[in-house]
Amino acid sequence: MSNQDFHVLLIGTDINAYYMARNFHEAYGKPVDILGKVAMKFTSLSHICNVMLEPNLWDKEVFKKRLADYGEKINKKIVLVATNETYVRMVVENATFLKQWYVFNYVDETLLNQLILKENFYATFGDSELINLPKTYNYRCNHDSLDETQVNALGFPLIVKPADTVKWYEYEFKNRAKVYRPETMAALKQIIHDAQTAGYSEGLIIQQYIAGDDSHLFDSMFYVSKTGVPVLQTFAQIGLQEPAPSEIGSCTVLVNGYNQFNNTNEIKDKLKQFLININYRGICEFDLKYDPNRKKFFVFEINPRQPRCGYYMTACGFNVAKYLVDDLIYDKVPDFKFIDTECGLSFVPMNVIKGFIKNEAYRKKVLALKKTGKLTRVLDYKRDTCMKRKLWLKSRDMKAKKKYERYQWQL
Repeated sequence: MSNQDFHVLLIGTDINAYYMARNFHEAYGKPVDILGKVAMKFTSLSHICNVMLEPNLWDKEVFKKRLADYGEKINKKIVLVATNETYVRMVVENATFLKQWYVFNYVDETLLNQLILKENFYATFGDSELINLPKTYNYRCNHDSLDETQVNALGFPLIVKPADTVKWYEYEFKNRAKVYRPETMAALKQIIHDAQTAGYSEGLIIQQYIAGDDSHLFDSMFYVSKTGVPVLQTFAQIGLQEPAPSEIGSCTVLVNGYNQFNNTNEIKDKLKQFLININYRGICEFDLKYDPNRKKFFVFEINPRQPRCGYYMTACGFNVAKYLVDDLIYDKVPDFKFIDTECGLSFVPMNVIKGFIKNEAYRKKVLALKKTGKLTRVLDYKRDTCMKRKLWLKSRDMKAKKKYERYQWQL
């Protein structure tokens, strides 16, 4: 971005990094520099990404040195964007050091720990009058004895997930997943045994299961200025998630501006006020599920970063990268906008949409958006012209249906 008065560095090489690179490329027409730990085809095969690799990037001193070296070479303000929780934490923990060269928009370390560490999240915000959280039992591996009375009070099936997702992925073990849904006490105990045996000693979140298929899930994304002013908000109904155990919770199809339960106004303003109350800064995502029996939205988590599905904000006409630059570089903060534009986003081909979205009305809505050109494929960017990448994307689509068929028992 040599012809502009700022530069951009993304940290991470995954699909989230690609979508942010696409945002910057659409807004400013230049490839974006990316620093990551490992090569991933989302970015390594892209013509809009200049990928630099550092295998030891998770080491604090290596991280600081690589970012300092990069910062010294660039004679401009550098907009720094992390693309997963690990890198968000590293930026926040080293914020004072990094501000010598970089500008970024993240919460402080105290609030970060309240959001990223799930046991802290449920303990801190469980009594909020603005958001509903599922009933939760926090279990600390290798420290607590399982209180079966408390567990049974939640009712089976349960939802089980790591309290510290950064630590969770430091350990490899059989059947490791992002989220579990045990049907029995024996299945729950097996999950705990496997995690503890692998060396994980942090918390597990054990909570009540909110009934409903993937179309009961919702996504609300925000951009909040560096001064704490909410600028953008979306509200999207999800129709399908990734089926593999290691990817459950990652949405593959959503539609913004669409809610079959017709109660968007009931929740959207509460989410906005919640962020104001906790003094939030930057991009975030609320992960919600609607319970039709109690007619309430339940918040599962708040991710203090852009979600991998977040390109739908740009597809609606509001490029979050431009808002970030305007805020950090030019001190421009526009009036708040709730984005109710109806548009769809998909990571999967049409045969998966037609075959695996259970909600018939929702499936018809996605097909109608496809016909009118309002369904966006995040990775299909016409200005990214690498032929190897196009072939890889075609191969990825061909494998998608088999992937859903393999894990259909979980859907």
